[in-house]
Amino acid sequence: MSSFSQGKYALAISDRSGLAFPYNEMVREWNGALVHNSEYEAKQPQLQPKPTNADPQALQRARPARTEFPTADFLPNNPISTINLDTVGATYKVSQPNSGILVGDFVRLRGLTTPVSTTQFTASIQRVEMSTTLFANMTATDTTMSVSDEVFFYDNGGFLIIEKINSTTGLYENEVIKYGSYVPSKKSFFGLVRGTSCPFRGQTPANTIASNHDAGAKVFGAREVHSLDTTTSPSAGQPPTVTNQNGYFLKENDDGLNWITTLTGGGLQCTSGPINDRA
Repeated sequence: MSSFSQGKYALAISDRSGLAFPYNEMVREWNGALVHNSEYEAKQPQLQPKPTNADPQALQRARPARTEFPTADFLPNNPISTINLDTVGATYKVSQPNSGILVGDFVRLRGLTTPVSTTQFTASIQRVEMSTTLFANMTATDTTMSVSDEVFFYDNGGFLIIEKINSTTGLYENEVIKYGSYVPSKKSFFGLVRGTSCPFRGQTPANTIASNHDAGAKVFGAREVHSLDTTTSPSAGQPPTVTNQNGYFLKENDDGLNWITTLTGGGLQCTSGPINDRA
């Protein structure tokens, strides 16, 4: 059988440059061209892309987006005090630096461990938290309701919440209710707008769902922020001063009552947050 010569002394013509080179130094490119090894060019990667599959159309276990409820914040030790303002009357001053709370928000105080008090007078935990229980069963369409205690709710309308836990799932199904008036002597609310919500940090969450409630269910109120507690401090840049938010003021009642003296309290790790922080 015949064999090819080794070509030790042979020359070959490059298909790229047309120059003569030693035959044994020639290489073949991906396109079949015979070139000298100094002229060799590899195949451009974009001419040989990796195969890809089509984009997936959906997630296997998708979870739809949801708007989370705002949560309560822990407050400093004994953050609640009382003052009297000429235009508002009895007012709770809440210490909560950089809270983001705005005028017109409704704030619920909870988790107090001590009353707001002095040796002469005491605002009980129940009074500050505006907490009581439902006196009688309610349907999802009732527009009046009665509670068990004469708590300092706003006489001229506001918001309250009835806590409810689903007996099957164990999840909260709270209902926020807007009421038109409250008569302390009757411990009753009138003009109820069922299944509502109220603003917190300038945002109003989705409405809750009106439902039936059993006697003894927990009822809480929320107070409206009527002004902010701010101070200014010098700044090295511009503007020359900055505003520091130290807390806010909550109206205690509608009837213009004044505190006999300044009270302080609340204890450690009480919280301030939206009326509905468990949903």
